[in-house]
This record gives sequence, C-alpha cells and structure tokens, in this order.
Amino acid sequence: MKKIALINVVGLSEKHIGEHTPFINSWSEKRNRSLIEPMLPAVTCSVQTTFLTGKTPADHGIVANGWYFREECEVKFWKQSNKLVQAASIWDHARKMDPAFTCANMFWWYNMYSSVDYSVTPRPQYRANGIKVPDCYSNPPDLRDRLQKDLGTFPLFNFWGPNANIKSSKWISDASKKVYEWHRPDLLLVYLPHLDYCLQKYGPDDLRIVKNLNEIDQVVQDLINYLENECVEVNIVSEYGIVPVSNAVHINRILREAGMLAIREENGLELLDAGQSIAFATADHQLAHIYIQDHSKIKMITEMLENTPGIAEVLNEEGKINNGLNHERSGELVAIAEPDCWFTYYYWLDDQKAPDFARMVDIHKKPGYDPVEMFLDPQKKLIVPRIVLKLIGKKLGFRTMLNVIPIDASLVKGSHGQLNVSDEYKPVFISLKNTPRNISAVDIHDLLLEQIFDNGS
Repeated sequence: MKKIALINVVGLSEKHIGEHTPFINSWSEKRNRSLIEPMLPAVTCSVQTTFLTGKTPADHGIVANGWYFREECEVKFWKQSNKLVQAASIWDHARKMDPAFTCANMFWWYNMYSSVDYSVTPRPQYRANGIKVPDCYSNPPDLRDRLQKDLGTFPLFNFWGPNANIKSSKWISDASKKVYEWHRPDLLLVYLPHLDYCLQKYGPDDLRIVKNLNEIDQVVQDLINYLENECVEVNIVSEYGIVPVSNAVHINRILREAGMLAIREENGLELLDAGQSIAFATADHQLAHIYIQDHSKIKMITEMLENTPGIAEVLNEEGKINNGLNHERSGELVAIAEPDCWFTYYYWLDDQKAPDFARMVDIHKKPGYDPVEMFLDPQKKLIVPRIVLKLIGKKLGFRTMLNVIPIDASLVKGSHGQLNVSDEYKPVFISLKNTPRNISAVDIHDLLLEQIFDNGS
C-alpha cells in the first residue's frame, strides 16, 4: 500500500490558483489538474459523502447539509453521526482489499461513530448555564486530549461565525501532522475550510480575498512539505467553487404568501411549524428541498416556483432521478437557483417577528443554511464592546443572547450548489495521477483507491 493524503481546500477553483497562491500554483504545475463537474447539490455534506463513497445522494442519502426528518416533523441541519450515511465509505472498501489498511479523518463531515480508525471533528460543549465552550470530538477519545494539550483548544469560534479566520484551518493542519506522526495512517483526509468563509462573504472576485488566499496557501505549503517529507503522496481537492451572487430568493416567504406555511407565534415571535405546513422549503445555498404534505398542491407549487425570478429550475420526480437526488429524504420538489442567486431560509414577513435565533449564530435551530452568520450587524453601534460585555456576563453566570447577526441577505456575495458553473469557478482535483481534464465527483473514490493500491498510477 502507498500512503496518501487528500487535502480538501474548500472553495478552491482554477480562478484562485495563481499569483496569490504561489505554492499551490507551483506545486500543481508538476501534477495533473482536473476540473470536477459540479454535482447536485454542490454543498459540503453531499459532496464530501460522494467523494468518500463513490455514490450519488440517491444512494448514500445525504441530500443536502440538512433535511426534513419526516417522522419527527423537524428540520435538522449539520448532524454529525456517520450512521446517516447509507453507503460504505472508502476505508471500508480499502479494508476489504487489505485488512491492514488504516485511515484518519480530520474534520470531514459525518465523522462521528464511523468505522474510520482515527477521527477528529468539531464538537462544542453545551453547558447547562447556556455557555457554549469550544471543543472537539475524537475517536479514540484520548486523541482529542493529546491534540489539545499540544495545540491548545480547538478554536471553534474561528471555525464558523463572524470571527471565522485562518486559525481554525491552521489548527486542523497542525493536528493532522500530529495524527500522522503518531499513527501513520494509509489515508489521511484533511479539511481546510478557510476560503469558504471569505468567498461567501465577499465573493470570488473581490480584492479582499487576496489576504485569505495568501493565508491558506501558507498553511497548505506547511502541511504538504511535512507530508511529502514523510513520503506521503498528496492530493488536493475542493468540494465546490464559489460563484458571485447578487440576489437572494426568500423561497419560504413565497410559499407563505401562497398560504402554504403554518406559523406559530411565541413571545411575539414567529416559528415555522413544519409538521403543520402544507409545504415549506429547506434552503441550502443555491438549492432548496420543498416538502409538500398535500400532494394535490405539487403542480400548483411547481408552476408558482418556476415563475419566480431567481429560480432556474424545479425538479420533479423525473428531474430528481436524472440528477441523482431521488431519495426519500429529498423534498417532493427541488428548486435550483439561478447562478447569481441563492436561497434564504427566512419565512417571516416582518423582521420584528423574526425568531430570536435569526440574529444569532445557531446552526441547529435554523430550518436552513444561513451564510449571514458570517457577519456582525452593521446597524448596531459599538458591536464589539457589546459582544465583550455579553461574554463577560456569560462567564459571570448571567444568561444573555449573542444576538449580533444581521438579517440582511444582501450582504452575501458568494454561493454554490447549482450546476451552471463556468470552468474558472469549478472545483479542482490536483494529483500525480494521469486523470482526464474533466472528472465527476463520484470518480474521486476510485482514483484514491487506485493510488493507495498503486494501480494505474
């Protein structure tokens, strides 16, 4: 067996490999660089699972970053159990080829309770006093303790939210080096999310991303130099490229105005009652699953959404089959945004009625993905001192809400998820393997197995 690594540089595309990423540029010139044709949906959990299983969402069941759990009548995003994946992963297949095979999964999603040998993934502590404490989860359990003893606590608040920055990717990179040093797995999977944040905030063409490109290039250089000195064959992959967007489609507001949504009011604020709704959408970047309880409304909802500006296509059963999304977890319909648009989860019509979690970083309560969590509310004066005072209050035992996130979808300038992507924004696979110029996401699984067992390299 050959020892290999797959470094997931999220958001990296051809457009950004050049003068601002000098190491990645020079390193890739000595290798083959393929474009990965976007899959549907081109979002984190679905793409990563396709890479690792070689299957589409129709087979592995990860139809988005979250979906409607029909039996519970609840929308759940960013769940972490690997038991949600309904297909065998690359480490399962590799062990059948050689029982001695080992794998380390560093922060790829669905990392908890998997059959991988070594795993580390974000997992904050939610304490009874309301405080969220940075932490991570590992298997074996003592791996977390060893890593945090050497590297400090995993910087959770730099991993997502308004303070997301290079610190989290640097910590993951350093932790990956430690895990390789201690365990020497045959396959090392590394997730570096840094570009994902800035490209969604500013867009892929904004000059403000230059600093971020330089930062991730240095982290990648340090990690690759270490691994190649250890005789590891390294590959770089990206899940998706991020395209510029200028418009948000409030798909749930459209459904609400058509009388499809059930809304519950609590303490003067509105909550989506998914279980009582005729139809509602779970928005996830440039894709939205529409769950429809009254099937007699499907034709009417289809026509309404097809005539909505910003929606490029609405997939019915045939469309889902053609796009590998025909799974019971998918909505009865799937809406795809125009390339310059994205879907919000917003369902209220008056911001004064928005739920309290709308103004917070709260990825588990929101019935959809919310990239606005990367921003601090520009309408609030002295926002940083406010946050400091709130944090001091929390540490003193007072319960308080960090309601510092705006409700302004116009702030978001980059997104991903749909298929109409020009070459410059497509994700990449960089490898020593002689791969075609254009490959599909399902190809990654077999390409890695071939490398590990040195067939066709």
